[in-house]
Amino acid sequence: MEKQSVKSMEEMIKAAQAAAETIQKQMTESQSKLDGIEVEGAAGGGLVKIRCSAKGRIIGVAIDDSLMQPSEKGILEDLIAAAFNDARAKADEVAGQEMARMQSGMGLPPGFKLPGM
Repeated sequence: MEKQSVKSMEEMIKAAQAAAETIQKQMTESQSKLDGIEVEGAAGGGLVKIRCSAKGRIIGVAIDDSLMQPSEKGILEDLIAAAFNDARAKADEVAGQEMARMQSGMGLPPGFKLPGM
C-alpha cells in the first residue's frame, strides 16, 4: 500500500504542476489580449483624448487645435492629465473584467488573487 500512496502523491504533484503551467499559459494569453484592447479617455468635453491599451500602454494623444495657444498651456496640461487618468481608469476596469472572466474559466472563486496580478 505504501507504493500506491507514493504513486498517488507523485500523480497529484504532476497534476498540480500541469495545472500551474495551464494557468501560466492562460495568464500570458490574457495579458497579450489586454494589450490589444483599446480604451479612450477624454477631458474638457473631448478637447483632449488619450487612447491606451487595457494593459495601460499609451497608443495616442489627440488635442483639439483650439488648445494650441501659449495662453492655454496650463489648461492643456491639466486636460492631458485628466484624459490620461480617465483612460487609465477605463483600462483598469476592462483589465479587471478580463481577469475575472479568465479566473471564472479556470474555476477560481471570484476575487481570488493570482500571484503576480
